[in-house]
Amino acid sequence: MAQVVLSNELGRQFAGGQTHFDVDAVNVRKLIGALDEMFPGLGAELQSDGIAIAIDGEIFSDPFLEAIADNSEVYFLPAIKGG
Repeated sequence: MAQVVLSNELGRQFAGGQTHFDVDAVNVRKLIGALDEMFPGLGAELQSDGIAIAIDGEIFSDPFLEAIADNSEVYFLPAIKGG
């Protein structure tokens, strides 16, 4: 199972303060679906432009079909925007 980490803000807003989860999914799209089933409304938020997704330390610009291994670490963090 992949280890999933939400930002503190997302954890407070959608998951009752929890930020770490173990989720079984083969790619990011399936992972988001599983998280949305656990916490309705979270899926839409995780797919917004304001969220960055990192898999095993690498941030992806289009991550939704990226594969997730059983031992992957997936982080959902606020996107950093520059000017």
